[in-house]
Amino acid sequence: MSTTLQDKKRPEFRNIHVTQLAGYRLPAAGMVSIMHRVSGALMFLLLAPLIWLLQLSLASELSFARLQEIAGQWWVRLVFVGLVWALLHHLIAGIRFLLLDLHVGIDKAASASSALAVFAVSLPLTLLAALRIFGVF
Repeated sequence: MSTTLQDKKRPEFRNIHVTQLAGYRLPAAGMVSIMHRVSGALMFLLLAPLIWLLQLSLASELSFARLQEIAGQWWVRLVFVGLVWALLHHLIAGIRFLLLDLHVGIDKAASASSALAVFAVSLPLTLLAALRIFGVF
């Protein structure tokens, strides 16, 4: 007896309720995708202040001294660390998505491991940048 496509029992797919969001475990590939969008938005939103800081650094010696004063504050350095994370994560995840578009590593296991590799590369590089920004080395 052969089974047709209609006879096969398909799993039930349904949307989750908003109360179930806290317990929902997103796979690593989904988290990379969301963080790729977040990092892109963060870089876009911080573009205007960065251009202002660049202009401030190039205008005169007094404005450069003002920039050093602004950039020396701990919360500004924390924003710089966030920006470095956004840049590194967006770059590395973008390379991953480019490879996926070229059909490299599209099976489930390779996709999951490449998603974890994005975090394994971007987070330590961000930590090194943070140590440098805060003057540890």
